[in-house]
Amino acid sequence: MLRVVLAEDAVLLRAGLTEILERTGHRVVAAVGDGPALAGAVAEHRPDVVITDVRMPPDFRDEGLQAALGLRARQPGLPVLVLSQYVATAYAAQLLGGDRKGPGGGLGYLLKDRVGEVSEFLDALRRVADGQTVIDPEVVRVLLADRTAAQPLGRLTPREREVLGLMAEGWNNQSIAARLSVTEASVVKHSGNIFMKLDLDPAEGNRRVLAVLAHLRGADGR
Repeated sequence: MLRVVLAEDAVLLRAGLTEILERTGHRVVAAVGDGPALAGAVAEHRPDVVITDVRMPPDFRDEGLQAALGLRARQPGLPVLVLSQYVATAYAAQLLGGDRKGPGGGLGYLLKDRVGEVSEFLDALRRVADGQTVIDPEVVRVLLADRTAAQPLGRLTPREREVLGLMAEGWNNQSIAARLSVTEASVVKHSGNIFMKLDLDPAEGNRRVLAVLAHLRGADGR
């Protein structure tokens, strides 16, 4: 069971998320509708994980995202799963960029459509609570589409691009192997080729995800 603080200004979606979480054995210790209330609820309840919308009152821009960043600054390592209505790679970059040299802790960025796939949503929540990084596959697809022709990304084979995409979503080698129906040794080999071709640090866990995403955004992959 995870103790969850939920921040979502849309009343019906907030109620629906609460029902999904509690029906599957988790406990929503607070469900709020704006950034200041989110900060107060986290301080009071010390949850296992926070779920927050990007856009919340008063201006419906990025108040939820900024609240999440503030929470991470005050409580390093606090697991946070951010939900977004749109594929906004800048939001994902801002959320993840602040942790590149930080103490770790789970981070996730999912599209709200993913909530409809309940098993996928709950799996992402569990992975974030376990300290992993989870990025929505559609966000990764957009990043890859924007950069596929660029050098040195263009030197990757089709299989290596598949592996790179799954790395960016936050999957480890074992999970990538299962999704591609190949051996883990094959994934390790492809990963090594990717690191070499893209001049990435062959790290594991969240550091690997952040390095890959930084490269896809056109930033320094280290």
